[in-house]
Amino acid sequence: MKTPLAGLLLLQPRVFRDDRGWFFESYNRESFAKAGVQVDFVQDNHSRSIRHTLRGLHFQTHPGQDKLVRCTAGKIWDVAVDIRPDSPTFGKSYGAELDAESGLQVFIPIGFAHGFLVLSEWAEVQYKCSSVYNGATESGVQWDDSDLAVGWPLNGAAPLLSERDKSNQSFAQLTQKLKT
Repeated sequence: MKTPLAGLLLLQPRVFRDDRGWFFESYNRESFAKAGVQVDFVQDNHSRSIRHTLRGLHFQTHPGQDKLVRCTAGKIWDVAVDIRPDSPTFGKSYGAELDAESGLQVFIPIGFAHGFLVLSEWAEVQYKCSSVYNGATESGVQWDDSDLAVGWPLNGAAPLLSERDKSNQSFAQLTQKLKT
């Protein structure tokens, strides 16, 4: 499913359910290529976080990372922000609820910052990446930057942030860097 941000896709697998539970293919290169995801994934990541943990908004500068994100336990609010300076949706965000039951996934292409908020007691998130993590190219944008106005469903709760995420740059600082 296309989103209002070019290249950002929501992917709903066919879930086969019966009285024993459910089954679905979380990744099939051929099926994903037909859906517009033609990426060679080289690294898988897996995180577990407690309620109100907010991770993000993160991105890799060079070579960047395409990501295929899914929630495998619990429920999250997943957000992508377009940081492609030449994009007509530069600075716009898109959020979607991901949970283990639906199998809904989001494909986040290079040129987006990504983050998520845990909505359930705890959640596990797994994602595939198109390039190997490199701490030297890691960057981020403030999760609550007023220029981005991301609609995080915190309902008055304070998010749990890493020290790194507390000191991410503003969107204005990132914009200035992208212009030079």
